[in-house]
Amino acid sequence: MPHPAIVKDNVAVITGGASGIGFAAATAFACAGMKVCIADVDETRLAEAATKLSSVTAATNVMTLAVDVGTVESVTELERAVRKRFGGTDILMNNAGIQPGSTLFGEPDHWQRIIAVNMWGVINGSRIFAPGMIARGKPGLIINTGSKQGITTPPGDPAYNVSKAGVKAFTEALQHELRNTKDCHVAAHLLIPGFVFTGLTAKGRTEKPAGAWTPEQTVDFMLARLEAGDFYILCPDNDVPRSLDEKRMLWAAGDIVENRPPLSRWHPDYADAFKKFVERG
Repeated sequence: MPHPAIVKDNVAVITGGASGIGFAAATAFACAGMKVCIADVDETRLAEAATKLSSVTAATNVMTLAVDVGTVESVTELERAVRKRFGGTDILMNNAGIQPGSTLFGEPDHWQRIIAVNMWGVINGSRIFAPGMIARGKPGLIINTGSKQGITTPPGDPAYNVSKAGVKAFTEALQHELRNTKDCHVAAHLLIPGFVFTGLTAKGRTEKPAGAWTPEQTVDFMLARLEAGDFYILCPDNDVPRSLDEKRMLWAAGDIVENRPPLSRWHPDYADAFKKFVERG
């Protein structure tokens, strides 16, 4: 049985919904008979996405809105517009994200934009939508898209890592708050994609690498794990087994416990130790 929030005539709102994982989720929710709102910054892509969705659901079940998730005003208008059109929200998927690359001492405006979209977009969406979702008094979902990089924090893209680490910490706090709220039937979940071939990861490639999942595979996995009740929806991919992901995450936590240098997995003095840790089984 699908999650009880994923039922005909319920309402799903997806930010970053015009492409990639967001659009795949919007399509899955629409195919389940839900009313869908896709929010994105690109009006052209929004129009194209709405046209595609019309092949799986009635046009009256689809709305689009250009939204800058990094601003409270824009997300507040999104919530108000959805409530006016559809009566409220049952599923919120805070999925909007950017990854233009970053350096530690790069332009501050660049850092601020990455954190505004990736982290504040999740915070704004959750804080603005959750009260109304709780008040509906029925099962609901807030799905926040994180990243493995927010847990293992590899070197090379610090602003992205910081933003996704913030999404993890916020979503954990959000679920704790929801489960301790009287008469609340809304649950939060952290989606942790693997290597997914989208516009964010294509980097000029036109064909999906063998190691990557499609957005549709990722959403199928997400729906199955929502049904199972997972909070951490840790997606594998075709090159990295879940066991290796788990080892990388355990090693990252071990840096603190063992008082190793930060990011010791990439420290030459710990290369052999990490290899043995992975091989230990």
